Amino acid sequence: MLDDWGTHGLIDQQRLDLLELFEERYQRRSTIITAQLPISGWHDMIGDPTIADAILDRIVHNAHRIELKGYSTRRKDRDANLTFAENTETIRTET
Repeated sequence: MLDDWGTHGLIDQQRLDLLELFEERYQRRSTIITAQLPISGWHDMIGDPTIADAILDRIVHNAHRIELKGYSTRRKDRDANLTFAENTETIRTET
């Protein structure tokens, strides 16, 4: 499982490690990826176009995508603990 995929760009060694990982798992094992970065941004996040194509081909082929919409549960919990004034300030600064 890769959690928070795409929060940072990748360096050369990370790209090669991921390519090797996905190559070994391709059509043999399941891989779960969670990301806030839309799939359309994954290629640029990976970096090297050739390696990005190879990695994404192995990730996207035969993938089952689940896209969640709405507010984060964490945000709801956080906002419930704030006063009305703090919630108003949070909403104003985050929108």
